[in-house]
Amino acid sequence: MRPLEIFRTTSFRLALAFLLLFGAAAALLFVFVDWQMHDFLDRRSDEWLQREMQSIQRLPVAEITTRLTLRAKDGPSSERPFSLFDDKRQLIAGNAVAFPLEPEFEIPFDFANRASARTEHYRGLLHRLPDGGALLIAQSLQEQREFREMLENATLFASLATALLGLFGAGGIGLASMKRLDAISDAATRIMKGDLKQRLPTGRAGGDIDRLATVVNHMLDEIERLMHEVKGVCDSIAHDMRTPLTRLLASLERARRRATSVEDYSQAVEESLEEVQGILKTFSALLRISEVEDGLRRSGFVELDLKTIVRDAVEFFEPAAEERGVALNLLDGGPKPATALGDPSLIFEAIANLIDNAIKFTSEGGSATVRIENGQKDIVVSVEDTGIGIRPEDAEAVLRRFYRAERSRHAPGNGLGLSLVSAIARLHDTKLEIGTPATGTNVRLTFASTG
Repeated sequence: MRPLEIFRTTSFRLALAFLLLFGAAAALLFVFVDWQMHDFLDRRSDEWLQREMQSIQRLPVAEITTRLTLRAKDGPSSERPFSLFDDKRQLIAGNAVAFPLEPEFEIPFDFANRASARTEHYRGLLHRLPDGGALLIAQSLQEQREFREMLENATLFASLATALLGLFGAGGIGLASMKRLDAISDAATRIMKGDLKQRLPTGRAGGDIDRLATVVNHMLDEIERLMHEVKGVCDSIAHDMRTPLTRLLASLERARRRATSVEDYSQAVEESLEEVQGILKTFSALLRISEVEDGLRRSGFVELDLKTIVRDAVEFFEPAAEERGVALNLLDGGPKPATALGDPSLIFEAIANLIDNAIKFTSEGGSATVRIENGQKDIVVSVEDTGIGIRPEDAEAVLRRFYRAERSRHAPGNGLGLSLVSAIARLHDTKLEIGTPATGTNVRLTFASTG
C-alpha cells in the first residue's frame, strides 16, 4: 500500500471520527464553562452594585455630592467609578464617566465608557434621584475580558495541540493497520499462488483483525486438509481401481480369446459383473462420504435417543456375528435415555460401520462389545473388539479414504468405512477416538448430551 492510502484505512477514519467527536464535545464543554463563568461573575458584580447602591441612595443629594467629590479627589478610580448626573445628564460629581447611551434604571446592565482615551467596558447600575438626576455605580469588566481572552487562547492552543496529536495518532494507527493489512495481503497472495502452508499473521493483542485472521486460518487448515484428501482420493482411486479394472479387462480378453461355449461366456460375464459391482460399491461409498461432508443434512438434526439407535444396530448385526462365531454384547447403562442432537440415519450408519468392522476383523471365538456411557454433559458410544487391532502409528491414517493397514489387507473391503464414520462425526461435532489396546481395537464416539 502507498503512504497516501493510510487515509483510506478504516483505523484512520475511525480515529479521525473519534477525534472530531471529542473536539465537538470539548467545544460544547468550553461554551458551557464560559457561559457559567460569565453568569457567575455577573451575579457577583450585580450583588456588589446592589449593596453599594442601597447604602448610598438613601442619602440626600447634597451629601451624595460631597461624598463623591471627596472620593474623586482621593484619586480617579477606573475600576469602580461612582458618578452623579443632573437632570440633563451632565456630570456633577464623582469619576469622569460618560452617561450611558442606552440607560436602564434599577437594573444592572453593560455599557461602554468613551469619555477616556480608550473605550472601557463596565457593568453598572443607575438610580433615578428625586430631583431628576441619576446616580451611577459601575464596575470595570476589563479583568473579566482579559480572563476570558486568556481562557479562549488556552482553549485554542489546547485544541490545536489535541488536533495535531490526534492526527498523528490516527496516522500511526492507520500505518499500523496498513502494515497488518500488507502482511495479510502478502500471505493471501502466497496462498493464492499455491502455498497452502501459509497462514495469515496474528498478533498477541487478540483484536478484531486477529480474531478474523484466526478464523480464516482455521478455514485454511480445513481447505488444506480437504485438498490433501482430494489428492489422496485421486491417487487412491487410480491405485485401487487399477486392480479391478485390470482383472475386468483380463477376464474379457480371456473370454474373447478362449471361450468356446455359452457356459464359458456366461462365466466370464459373471466375473465381470462382480468386478463392476465392486467398482460401483466403491464409488457409491465415495459419493456417500461427499454427501455427508457437504453439511446440508445438518438442517435436519433432531433430538434423538442414542440408546435406541445403538440397540437397533446391534440387533441388525447379531445374525452376522453369530454366523462368524463372534459374541456381540451391548452394555447400555440402564433405562435412562441418552439424548443428543443429530441425524438418526447417519448415526446409525456410523455405529453400524464400527460394529461391522469389529465383527469382520475378529476371529471366531472372539467378542465385540458396544458400550454406552451416559454422562451429565456428554455421551460416549464405544465399540471394542478382540480382533487384529490397529497399530498406534496407523490410528490417524485409517481415517483416510482407501487406506488399509497391512493387517487388514486380506479382508474384503475398500478402505472407506472409517472415512465415512469420520465424516459423520465431523458433521455432528462429535469427537472420534481410536484406541489401540494390547488386543483388538476400541473406537469411541463422544456426543454432546441434550438431556
